Amino acid sequence: MTGDRPGRRGPRTRRGPRRPDGPESGLQEMDGEPPGSPEDDKGDPESVARAICLRALTGAPKTRQQLADLLAKRDVPEEAAVAVLDRFTEVGLIDDAAFARMWVNSRQAGRGLARRALQAELRAKGVDPEVAAEAVDLVDDDDEREAARRLVERRLNGMRRLDRATATRRLIGMLARKGYSGGLAAAVVRDALDRDALDRDALDSEDDAAALLFDPDLA
Repeated sequence: MTGDRPGRRGPRTRRGPRRPDGPESGLQEMDGEPPGSPEDDKGDPESVARAICLRALTGAPKTRQQLADLLAKRDVPEEAAVAVLDRFTEVGLIDDAAFARMWVNSRQAGRGLARRALQAELRAKGVDPEVAAEAVDLVDDDDEREAARRLVERRLNGMRRLDRATATRRLIGMLARKGYSGGLAAAVVRDALDRDALDRDALDSEDDAAALLFDPDLA
């Protein structure tokens, strides 16, 4: 006899993956472009453009050119893209000057980049050359030299076993990759190596003096 077993449940229905509640759900939808998102409504290009730009700006500030490139990649008509970008610029959601200042402050302090490298990065992001130059001018000669000095000092410990010529070449090369001119790089490296040599000589003298205290026969 094949009657139902006590306590046996009916057949289980297969369910799709559980959708998280709260803000995480919205973030996943933005990344995955699920059906029903504004991008699927091809009847209103400006709405599509607004949704794309707002999502892009949620993660980090973007330049107008970066957003324009993104809209072109999503096949948004140029007329609709320009209209939305103009509106976002008008209300301050796009501000290339503010972006450039933020970029310069962050990259100069965090990566120690020279003005030449900073300006090249801003141009690559589509910032107008005059706007980029104004932002880069916030970094003066003293700021640039100090940033180069810090970069060299951080690398010195790993180069003390090298001869001076090799250490000089490698340190100047490192600064050149950060955008520093050859003259500034050479001067900063020379000063840093000279100071390091003096400091080591002073330590050696202190060690010799301490040894004499414990063993006068060494005198």
